[in-house]
Amino acid sequence: MSFGFETLARTPGGARAGRLRTPHGDVPTPIFMPVGTRATVKALSVSDLRRAGAGIVLANTYHLYLRPGVDVVREAGGLAAFSGWGGPTLTDSGGFQIVSLARLCELDETGVTFRSHLDGSRHRFTPESVVRFQRELGADVMMPLDVPPVPGAPADETARANRLTLAWLRRSIEERDRTEGTSSTGRRQALFGIAQGGFDPAARREAATALVELDLDGYAAGGLSLGEDKGKTREALQVTLDHLPADRPRYLMGMGTPEDLVDGIARGVDLFDCVLPTRNARNAQAFTSGGPVNLRLERHARDFGPLDSECRCETCTEYTRSYLRHLVKTGEMLGGRLLSLHNVHYYLNLVRTVREAILEGEFESARARILGRYGEEND
Repeated sequence: MSFGFETLARTPGGARAGRLRTPHGDVPTPIFMPVGTRATVKALSVSDLRRAGAGIVLANTYHLYLRPGVDVVREAGGLAAFSGWGGPTLTDSGGFQIVSLARLCELDETGVTFRSHLDGSRHRFTPESVVRFQRELGADVMMPLDVPPVPGAPADETARANRLTLAWLRRSIEERDRTEGTSSTGRRQALFGIAQGGFDPAARREAATALVELDLDGYAAGGLSLGEDKGKTREALQVTLDHLPADRPRYLMGMGTPEDLVDGIARGVDLFDCVLPTRNARNAQAFTSGGPVNLRLERHARDFGPLDSECRCETCTEYTRSYLRHLVKTGEMLGGRLLSLHNVHYYLNLVRTVREAILEGEFESARARILGRYGEEND
């Protein structure tokens, strides 16, 4: 089954509803990808994900390489089979770990050597080996090994990160072509390119323009989820998107507040991922149709209503805010699970609602309604 992308509706401002075709099934876009770093979305089962309406799940090559090992995943028939998910998957490359595990890695012109955060053992990642690892994992979409620039880094470091990212992408393409047909699933895998460039508009334009010349299956904007000012981040995103083709899927890596999703969709982004729904759930924060809710607050102790009256997930139909707060305050693991279930459900419902609004020509009203709720004072 081939990989492809089609646009079904578009707004004058650039928001679009489409369909991503993968060997494991079609994915409606825009879509949020729950993050299953180690082949599991924390606290949730694949049945939970299916009921919430997940279309594609993300996992991380670095972490799966260490545990259980890409050879194990290959023997299982690939990531979708190994995890029981069975649907479309995307694997990140380990490039983000060059930043998040900076103290444990040594970067050079040809690749990066990691000291495992588990036991200190040394492991070499190159653009070629990362493609091979992802062949073993069998994800529908592979991301190449890249070098995200550190926010605030000197211009020469950002330029080096850009140069390495592009050079490594070319090597990844060569390895993709050389290893075509060797996926653990026996199915074709797509390779996306990642546009870096920090927050320098010229560097962003240069990176995106160079990617397009390589004629890839899709394109991603990377390096924008590292804590910079939202205004600068969105400006850098727009510069990137302005130079990417409209007939390929566009992926915004790692940014994922509800406002980020709506803003990104308005600019023409199709794919999103972020750890916020599950990470924040484990810290007692829920995303709701009325804005974020902090269940540690005393005001919820005797609130016997649902977490979100507009939500039909199990958490909201079966449990009260009072009970959820009790679980959180007593450290019961069910609390984190139920809030994770709700938050993922909320995110997927959000993108589904926005997609339907685009198809119906009502995007601007849906956008204003969602942003209005998150712009008001809340928990």
